[in-house]
Amino acid sequence: MIERSNLTTGPPEPALGSRDPIASVASPTERADLTARLSRAGFIAPDEEANELLARAGGNVELLDSLVGRRLTGEPLAWITGKVSFCGVEIHIDPGVYVPRWQSEPLARRAADRLPATGVAIDLCTGSGAIARTLMANRPGARVVASDIDERSVACAAANGVEVYRGDLFAPLPSGLAGRVDVVVGVVPYVPTSALPLLQRDTFAFESTLSYDGGLDGTDILRRVLRESLPFLRRSGALLLELGGEQADTLRDDLARLGYVDVSVLCDQDGDVRGIEATFTPPTPTFPHKGQGELGGRFRKV
Repeated sequence: MIERSNLTTGPPEPALGSRDPIASVASPTERADLTARLSRAGFIAPDEEANELLARAGGNVELLDSLVGRRLTGEPLAWITGKVSFCGVEIHIDPGVYVPRWQSEPLARRAADRLPATGVAIDLCTGSGAIARTLMANRPGARVVASDIDERSVACAAANGVEVYRGDLFAPLPSGLAGRVDVVVGVVPYVPTSALPLLQRDTFAFESTLSYDGGLDGTDILRRVLRESLPFLRRSGALLLELGGEQADTLRDDLARLGYVDVSVLCDQDGDVRGIEATFTPPTPTFPHKGQGELGGRFRKV
């Protein structure tokens, strides 16, 4: 049985730049004009974005014009400012690197809750390392390792202080982690290929489909993670993955067959599916009764 669990979510915290004394670099009129310009262009948080751009420009009018021009093309704001706030942690973002969404914050916090103080965690498809950094901030005594297949992402995560390895999912990770991991977490690609055109219109003008495309029904990589986590997770280790729609039901049989129990679908305050949490409990091995021989009774000692 898969239970539903509500996540505490909400709009992002005020942008990092909005906490700066904007008045020192722009007049109220200039700020209002920029906010109006961003609003007309369709940005949903023009006040916060204006603050960040003004703070980044630092009073340099030519630089501000350049930054605003880039934003109006749809380039991610975090690529322009070079940072984003995630779970209260400032994350450095390089151009070309997947920008963590605030909708992923509750999953990261839940992963931190499941991670023991001196435990071990793996963050898959880490991107900038935002989830890994959240775990590190909340569990400073734990070991957190991450992986990503993208070279730019690996460099960015490393710049954020993450122990990160380049490669496909678990493939590049140290073999010594086998059987020792308390938490596996990840925002892996899970958008069905046919749904990619439905994403925000500017998404693929700047970002790669590699960060989103999960195959025919969006579960290709999710299924791999379910299987490939097994050698790494310790008994009662936690698996937390972002997903959406009916994918939790689609994965129900895989979860049960592979030994995952206490499966919860994580929903936001609007009831939309945001992720899945499960506990790995492999079957207890059985041993031969006395008299069957040391090799389990299938062979006779000679």
